[in-house]
Amino acid sequence: MSDLPEGYRLLQLPAERQDEFLAVDRLAFVVPPDPAVDAVVPFPVPHDRMVGVEAPDGSVAAVHGSYPFRLPVPGGVVPCAGLTWVGVRPDQRRRGLLRAMVRAHLDRSLARGEVVSALFAAEAPIYGRFGYGCAADDLRLTLPRRAALRPVAGSAELDVRLEAADVERHGALIDDLHVRAGAGRPGWATRTTPALRTRALVDPPPWRDGAEPLLVALVADAAGEVRAAATFARKPAWEPSGPAFVVKVREALAVDAAAAHRLWSFLLDLDLTATVETPMLPVDDVLTHLLVDPRPGRPRLADNVWVRLLDLPAALASRRYAAPLDVVLDVRDGLLPQNAGRWRLAAAPDDAVEVTRTDAEPDLVLDVRELGAAYLGGRSLAAMARAGLVTVRDGVDVDAVAAALAWPVAPVCSWVF
Repeated sequence: MSDLPEGYRLLQLPAERQDEFLAVDRLAFVVPPDPAVDAVVPFPVPHDRMVGVEAPDGSVAAVHGSYPFRLPVPGGVVPCAGLTWVGVRPDQRRRGLLRAMVRAHLDRSLARGEVVSALFAAEAPIYGRFGYGCAADDLRLTLPRRAALRPVAGSAELDVRLEAADVERHGALIDDLHVRAGAGRPGWATRTTPALRTRALVDPPPWRDGAEPLLVALVADAAGEVRAAATFARKPAWEPSGPAFVVKVREALAVDAAAAHRLWSFLLDLDLTATVETPMLPVDDVLTHLLVDPRPGRPRLADNVWVRLLDLPAALASRRYAAPLDVVLDVRDGLLPQNAGRWRLAAAPDDAVEVTRTDAEPDLVLDVRELGAAYLGGRSLAAMARAGLVTVRDGVDVDAVAAALAWPVAPVCSWVF
């Protein structure tokens, strides 16, 4: 590719070069090999999505991969390339390898019909310059034991069963709950390959940080249907005043409010424990509404999934809008020129959406990064305009445009990919 230095080439790495791919990633992210981990944690990147940059001497200088997702968006689902395992050897940096890989990823994803790409950013400043916008936040809480919850009808009739986590026994059940619990929530990428589903439950000792082996709490109704589950482990801690164990929740899934209430009631009242650390939660999670006093939870917000529009008209036409909309967008896109220019986005009351080229005067001028940030309905174009990131033509009601793009369910992805 022209973006690469002389002598370098980008190629899909065959399966037999997986170890080279893995070695670059481990060097880039400072993750030394560990036989105890490698024995049970499957390599997750599909081989047909394993891409590398080969140096002039034939060694692998940089790598990236992607996952095939069906990403929930407001009112729909779109084909999505989950960009992952992006790494450059420390001695190969500052040569344009990352830019070349990202450009190749965008082109390859488009060729597969994936209209958006998504990622988790190891370092937040990197991906904005490639057109990715942070489209969601996640929330973590550290709750005291016996934190009070508001009552929910039907919770007391549900039973909790505690079991040792087992991939064979619980894999399909947890995956089904994950799909059901996230139905209709933008950004909620499901684990679409066997390797990803396995990684959700494997528990090699080096991952435990002194905690016990992973447990699964299952919440079931009288008919035996499992309606909620959590994977968690307790980490021992003894203080002069007594036991102060920490409950570390890896994932908590519930299909309704009663099941969520019963699950968290159990996790918040385990013997010997002092605090409960939640996993990544959406900012509007049921738990945030059930807590009688949320202040002791020490809430911490972090950037969650980042989104990049690849096929702009297809992506905008594939989601629904909270109100009728007729707006002309002038979009800048330095990597995918086919997205750049003026687009009329028209969303009718019957949910019909049209996205067409136009020569009309633009109502909003913005970068594809800002459009990606607003795509899942959790970021406001009006707020971006107030920050100087979106230019609004005089007389245009940017608040109405932002309200149409907003969605009543907060976006989040529940796991880092």
